[in-house]
Amino acid sequence: MAIFAGYRVLSQAFRPLASSLDGSCRSLEQAGCLYRVLQSGRQYVRPGACGARRQYSSDAKSGDDLCVRYLDGEDSGIVVFGINRPKAKNAISKNLVKMMSEAVEAVKGSNKVRTVIICSLVPGIFCAGADLKERAKMHQSEVGPFVAKARGLITELGSLPMPTIAAIDGAALGGGLEMALACDIRVAATTAKMGLVETKLAIIPGAGGTQRLPRIVGVSVAKELIFSARAVGGAEAAALGLVGHAVEQNKSGDAAYRRALDLAREFLPQGPIAIRMAKLAINQGIEVDLATGLAIEEACYAQVIPTKDRIEGLTAFKEKRAPRYKGE
Repeated sequence: MAIFAGYRVLSQAFRPLASSLDGSCRSLEQAGCLYRVLQSGRQYVRPGACGARRQYSSDAKSGDDLCVRYLDGEDSGIVVFGINRPKAKNAISKNLVKMMSEAVEAVKGSNKVRTVIICSLVPGIFCAGADLKERAKMHQSEVGPFVAKARGLITELGSLPMPTIAAIDGAALGGGLEMALACDIRVAATTAKMGLVETKLAIIPGAGGTQRLPRIVGVSVAKELIFSARAVGGAEAAALGLVGHAVEQNKSGDAAYRRALDLAREFLPQGPIAIRMAKLAINQGIEVDLATGLAIEEACYAQVIPTKDRIEGLTAFKEKRAPRYKGE
């Protein structure tokens, strides 16, 4: 009954989809799947924006574990999460989890944010994983809930509707790499080191590493890296498919961030709803069989048909000019 109800809600909310859904939902399971897909892809309203440039630890506010920047001008639509815990090598603490969760929630509620970049404001480090000094002070009963919150944060990061890019300009270990794995795209400096090193501490990756790493590099390679707790450099990470781009580090120590920003700028001119629907179709489709995946693609495609952006794209093509998409 719940699946039937979900299908009715889907049909009422997206009447333009009625004919395509009737043709593609060959089973109750598909109907429920498409309902969940479209619900997770709904649009939101944007909160306020702030400064325009990347901050480094030297000019970030003292005590800010995370600096969130809404870029402006030609880069409007790009949001940068800068991790800033220099004394702790950007280790994941209770406060950082809290601040990142709030930042993720804010951009999730924005239909104007086009891309999120996660980077470090501390030279030579992306994120060293869990804050073990803080962890050592926790009572055993506190560890489970904290890990659950950290896992929830990374899950929410992975579920953001817009593209996400991890700019890895330094070491990304344990939970730091798990955070990067939750992003759509990873860019690393050749000098960076990456690894799920938890087995050194007689534990396992606990924030999605055992699930996301195999999906990215393959089961055998993931097992080898996790079993050995090995950290690999940027070039090897690119060869393994762990990162999409490996760039030579520059004197400023932000080569990966600059490459991530270039990628984000490539996304900006494209239709924002189309990009969100493409991400949704890929993320949902890769987890199911091909027939269901094609039905998901059809449902997501149907979502872009009635948009003003689609009409603008056709008009701009006819008039031989650049389109001006508004996410509508």
